[in-house]
Amino acid sequence: MPLKTNNSKFTINLKHISVLCIALLVVNVMSAQEIIEEEAKKEVVKKVDSTLAKNAKKVDGVAAVVGDYIILDSDVPREREQIIAAGGSVEGVTNCQLLGKLLENKLYAHHAIQDSIQVSDAEVRQEVEYTIQQFLQQKPDIDELVKFYKQEDEKGLRDYIFEIIKGNKLSGKMQAKIVEEIEITPEEVRTFFDKIPEDERPIFGTELKVAQIVAKPKVSEEEKQKVIDRLKQFKVDVVENGASFRSKVVLYGQDPGMKQSGYIYTLNRKKPKMVKEFRQVAFSLQEGEVSDPFETEFGYHIVYCEKIRGQEYDVSHILLFPKVSIEAVKEAKERLEKVRQRIVDGDITFADAARESSDEKETRGDGGQLINPRTQDYNFDLTKMGPEQYAQIQNLKDNEVSQVLTEQDRKGNVSYKIMRVTDRIDEHEASYARDYLKIKELALTEKKIKAIEKWQEEKILDTYIKISGSYRDCEFSGNWLKK
Repeated sequence: MPLKTNNSKFTINLKHISVLCIALLVVNVMSAQEIIEEEAKKEVVKKVDSTLAKNAKKVDGVAAVVGDYIILDSDVPREREQIIAAGGSVEGVTNCQLLGKLLENKLYAHHAIQDSIQVSDAEVRQEVEYTIQQFLQQKPDIDELVKFYKQEDEKGLRDYIFEIIKGNKLSGKMQAKIVEEIEITPEEVRTFFDKIPEDERPIFGTELKVAQIVAKPKVSEEEKQKVIDRLKQFKVDVVENGASFRSKVVLYGQDPGMKQSGYIYTLNRKKPKMVKEFRQVAFSLQEGEVSDPFETEFGYHIVYCEKIRGQEYDVSHILLFPKVSIEAVKEAKERLEKVRQRIVDGDITFADAARESSDEKETRGDGGQLINPRTQDYNFDLTKMGPEQYAQIQNLKDNEVSQVLTEQDRKGNVSYKIMRVTDRIDEHEASYARDYLKIKELALTEKKIKAIEKWQEEKILDTYIKISGSYRDCEFSGNWLKK
């Protein structure tokens, strides 16, 4: 069953909604935007040449103005190129439709500013650094990248990307605010389902429940102490000997996210980010202070507080992982093999074995049952399962226990697990009783889309909007031309 969005006659199949939202968020990073002072709105078309020249952009025509933002003629084909570069399809998508989406983004961003929605510059800078690094993986020469995006130098490129990312974040936060309080009742879910013609009801793929028991090699106390002592020495070098904390992070830190974020994480007291133990230590620090070593589920850390701005803390950290011995790896595998044999022999149920022996605390209490992060229930749709997980269970029969499987996490640590699938339901047409949670998700999505459409219709009428040139002949689904 298709749902329609209010941007230039885009029609989106339900199963592609989340994918398209993510794709559009990524590709819009490179759509051009300028911010114009409020008092200059009425003269924006006359002043666009000087505005663009000031910001070292190639002068071209103005396709549209939305509040404090302009959309250039060049933005539309660039949007098409970025969708293609991101792996999306633009077959049958017109320039009018692309402009419609750009108009929406600018409308959200404009009203986010009007509603005093805040976006931290430090947070944006982190994403700028990450974006630059992603681009450089495709175009290793920064000068080539600067030239490709028609900037004068690297600083101009960074400023350019900064404004785009900030605008996208404002847009995203505005959309989230519109729908944040929307809920749906069982009666509305029933009404939504009953309106779907029987021959158009969604088909849900094969579903099943998955459980696992995990054995992780134990780290010796000696290895833990070695890491703690090393972190203590790093602190001494910084605090007493004047060494650079960032240099230590670059040379020794084992958190890959540090480089991607520009070696700074911005934490907000009101918006939890990072694990609890990390936040507690970070928020206890004063500017310029380095913490003592502490442990989280990810390893051992020391944290440096670089800047405090009210509720926001700019911090850096050094993360180290204790080494696991070959003997510990061998012991973990042998331990799990014994557990598996006990289950196969009928000495213990899979669920009881998980509660008794699994090293995975997230699933241990539920007898090893995995929770689907998308639906928050125990059911997994095979068509939406990750390729690695799918490969592990695709040949398992119901209630069969897998052989011992080897896994390696992002830190390179090896662990072992056994898996079992149960309650398999083959591909089927949507049933209200059996598929209530999925139908509820679809109904809530439709309700949110309608709320956004209503908000957009109202805001278009009280926002300064000007469509220029041939784009005035477009047939938008939104009333952008205010006819």
